This record gives sequence, structure tokens and C-alpha cells, in this order.
Amino acid sequence: MAVMRRDIGDLLVQGRVLSPEQLAQARELAQKTGIPLPDVLVQNFNVKPFQVVQAHAYMAKMQAWDLSNPAQRPDPNVVTLVTPAIAQRHKCFPVKKVVNAGQEMLLLALSDPANIQAVDEVQQVARMRVTPVLAEAMLVEEFVERTYPSTPVPTSNAEAAPVQQSGGNMASFMSEMTSLTGEYGDPGVEGADAADDSEVVQGPIIKIAHGVIQQAVLSGASDIHVEPQARNVRVRYRIDGVLHEVLTLPKYLHPPLSSRYKIMADMNIAERRVPQDGRIGISFQNKDYDLRVSCLPTQFGEKIVMRILDKGNVMVGLNRLGFFPDTLQALEILYTQPNGLLLVTGPTGAGKSTTLYSVLNRVNNNERNIMTVEDPVEYQVGGISQVQVNRKAGLSFGSALRSFMRQDPDIIMVGEIRDLETAELAIQASLTGHLVLSTLHTNDAPSSVTRMVDMGVEPFLVSATLIGALAQRLGRRICDKCKEEIEVPADSIRNLGYRPERDDETVRVSRGRGCETCRQSGYKGRIGIYELMTANEEISDLIVRRAPVNEIKAAARANGMKTLQEDGLRKVLAGITTPEEIARVVFTAGH
Repeated sequence: MAVMRRDIGDLLVQGRVLSPEQLAQARELAQKTGIPLPDVLVQNFNVKPFQVVQAHAYMAKMQAWDLSNPAQRPDPNVVTLVTPAIAQRHKCFPVKKVVNAGQEMLLLALSDPANIQAVDEVQQVARMRVTPVLAEAMLVEEFVERTYPSTPVPTSNAEAAPVQQSGGNMASFMSEMTSLTGEYGDPGVEGADAADDSEVVQGPIIKIAHGVIQQAVLSGASDIHVEPQARNVRVRYRIDGVLHEVLTLPKYLHPPLSSRYKIMADMNIAERRVPQDGRIGISFQNKDYDLRVSCLPTQFGEKIVMRILDKGNVMVGLNRLGFFPDTLQALEILYTQPNGLLLVTGPTGAGKSTTLYSVLNRVNNNERNIMTVEDPVEYQVGGISQVQVNRKAGLSFGSALRSFMRQDPDIIMVGEIRDLETAELAIQASLTGHLVLSTLHTNDAPSSVTRMVDMGVEPFLVSATLIGALAQRLGRRICDKCKEEIEVPADSIRNLGYRPERDDETVRVSRGRGCETCRQSGYKGRIGIYELMTANEEISDLIVRRAPVNEIKAAARANGMKTLQEDGLRKVLAGITTPEEIARVVFTAGH
């Protein structure tokens, strides 16, 4: 039976570099200090840096390259194949030319196996195939600093960084993208329709494709929309929950641009008639990002939408998501229960996954076996066994949950309860002594009860297992740079639940005037709005009796629950967001 290799520590134990006991100590130290496990191993357990590189390379299916070994020192004759700007920007270094299957290629030393952009850019400049090899980061940087000028030399547009990285300046970005479209040239209508792989590998298209992604990251966007129109291609970013048009490209660029993104996402570029999904992993400014890519055929061509997942976001901690102390304390009591079902509800894009991952990070330690089943796995968390749904192979939420019960779990996270089978298995798991976390699509916390019953779950099972439900929304936070206090009539926030003591009463709230930092919107960043229902005996009785949701809501409020509207009002009075933003994200028709 093959041994599962889960991470670098496991590989080093299998290679007898570490003992299992040392690895356990190292994991505990990494958990306590927040220092990455590889650094802990090198600093405290006499693991050599190149041994860590070898483990990384094995996991990435790459060759490890020891720059300290005289036999693997770089060939000085290939140094000029990479420009100083690219070497400094990507911390990469050309090693040597090799011939494989009669084709000459360049070996490029990288410190980050996910940096496909470095490979792309060097491939364009060197005009030959590039094969990345993995090397120790410190040695790569030493070779770059020793070989290339410390100040980047001027480069042509084809070699320049895809985006002017001056805090995400949108004007510079648009200017540079416009110059690149001119550099690409208009092939004519027939040429555009016939775009193929030979067009895709042209430098300007790669620069535009990467530039759009980089600028989205710099702008703090959560999604990128590349939308073909009748006469052009529109690029929009979703920033703080609102779409902004940032760029318009000529129509003839659409086929090669969409093909470029499909190649990066490992999609079939020859198939343009059916939807496709893929993923892109990138490293930018010393941070790792995952892009979930969706390609959809439309009337004017394939629309590409990319969801940007910042792997570091899940590590921010529950205390930075916008919980007031009383709500956070009540939530902590729930997720430290030994068993039961805890639901997080809200519409798509409300931050449910981030909340659940933050909870998992809080409870993740060597004493617990935590398992998740997700579709897809959004963030990779060390020390947790994560399973991705694969319906083609027969791996569903249900089949994964059945297998979990034979894996001795303590905590189980189900990405989403979508059907009766998943709901019943989640409830069965919580009944047999496990804490189960999951998400539902409902408007508020009390509605999660009726949603489960509507799926076909018996009310007595919901009553026996549900320990709490957290509803949430994401609202825009007032920009700190242009924030100002103003007085408004108290009557203007009456719809949020504020009860003025007299007719002429005024209240002090805050707003953003608008500045360059927030793109004149007055908002920068987002804040969670929460409604936490804790199950008690009265609520359990109401669930069994199939009571209407308004009775359950009344009982929850009597038990201390603050509604989404009330939590939003508290954040308005605290100067965190505005009444208009709470009205936008909290109020729905009929509620």
C-alpha cells in the first residue's frame, strides 16, 4: 500500500532526516510561534536547507538544484539570456542550457515552484523553452545580487514589469495596457478569429494577461471579469463587493487573451462551446494566491471570471473579521463544543468560507483530527486533511462523509449542505460525537432551521444536533484616509432599528469623503455583519413543534441574539461603516 505524503515534514520523516517525535515537536513549535514549519526545521532540528528544497521539489514534481554544489554552479555563458529586471523581480537565475529530445532548453533556478510567470517571461526574452528547477531562496538571491546590477536597468515594453507596482495606480496600469495593445498589433478580423497557440505566446498578450491579474491583486479585488462585448473586451474588478470597469481592450485581443488564461488554468483551449473550470496558482509580492477560473461561452465569445483567493486571508484570525466581543465570545463557546452541528449561513460572497477556515485555524492542534470535504478546496491549511469533491470519480459530499466516519475524526467541515443525503450524514456525524461545521444559503440564522426541515430532515434530529447558526454579510468599511464624522437626523437611521428619544435628535456617524486611496468611493476594505443564534431548550422545543421561523427568531432574540440589522447599526454608531452600506447588504425584499 502506498504511503500518503502530505507535506514536507512527512517526506523528511520518510527519508529518515527526522524522527516522527521530532516532527511532532516541530509542528507544535510552528503552531505556537507562527514560524513556517520549514524554517522551524532548519533553525531548530538540524535539517539542511537543501533537504527542505528537495522535499519541496518532490511535491512540486520538479528537479532540486544545489547552487552551493560546484558541479551544479550556473554556466556564466547563459547569464545574458535573462534581463536584470526579470531576475530581480522574480528572484530567478539561469543555470545552464540542456538538450532534451533534440530540443535546446534553458534551466531556470526558482525559489518558488508556483512562479509560472517567471518561466513565461524568461521564455519570451530567451526565445527558447524554459524548464524550472527548484533552488534555495537565499542562494538564488545571492547569485542575482552578485551577477546583475542592484538598480534595474531600463527595459523595453516587452521586458518591463507587467504592472507599475506603485500601490496599484490605475492610471499607470491603463496607460501601460494601452501601449501593449498597440505593440501586439491588429491582425484584422480574420486573424483574430483564427487566434491559436502561436499568437498566445507573443510577449504583449502574456504581459496583458499577467498585468490584469497583478493589478487586480494590487487593487484588492476579489474577482476579475474579462467580458467580450460586440466591439471590445471589458475588464472589470470586484472591489469590496462592487464591480468597477477598469479597462477596455480591442476586440481582436479577445481570442488570444482568453486562450492565454485557459492555458494558465490548464483548460482545453480548442474547446470553446462548453463551460470549463480551472485553477491558476501565482506568487506575487512574496504572497501566494489561488485563482479559481470559470470560462463560459457567450454570444460574443468566452467570458472569463477569476476568483482571487489570498492564502494568507484565512490566517487573519477571528478577531479581525469584525465580530464584536460579545458575539465572538458566544461563537467561541459553540466551536469548542465536543459535538453538535454549527451552521454558517448567507448568500454567495458573504465570507462564510473565511469564517469557517478561521474557526478551523483556531481549533487546529496536534490533539485533534480535523477533516474537510469541499467543492473545491479553497485554502490549503497545514495539519488538516482536506478532500475535494470529484463527482466524475464518484466522490461526493455523501461518499466522503461516509468514509470520514472510519477515519476517527474529531471535527468535520462540510463545504456546503446542498441536499438531504449530505444533511442527514452531517447530522449523523454530530450525533455520534463529532463537531460538524457547514454552510447553508439562507437569509438569516433562524431560517437555517426551516431550510434543513424543508430538505427533508426530521425536526427532532435538527433539534438534537443544532448548537448554533451564524448568519453573515460583508459590508464595505469606511476608508481610514478620508474618514470624517458628521451629524445626521436620528430619524434617518430609524430603519436600522435606532429609536430616537425625541423628534429633533441627531446622531454622530462617519463617512468617507473620497480620496485616491479608496478610488473616490469613501470605502476601503470590508467588515463582517453577523447574527448568531445559540440553540437553547426553548428553541429546540420550537424546532420539534415545527414552529414558524418568526417564533424561532423571537426566542433567539430573547436568548440574546443580535440581528443582522442590529449588528449593522452597532457598526454604524461605532464609525466603522455607513447606514447606506448596511441598508445595501442587509435588507432584502420581505425582510
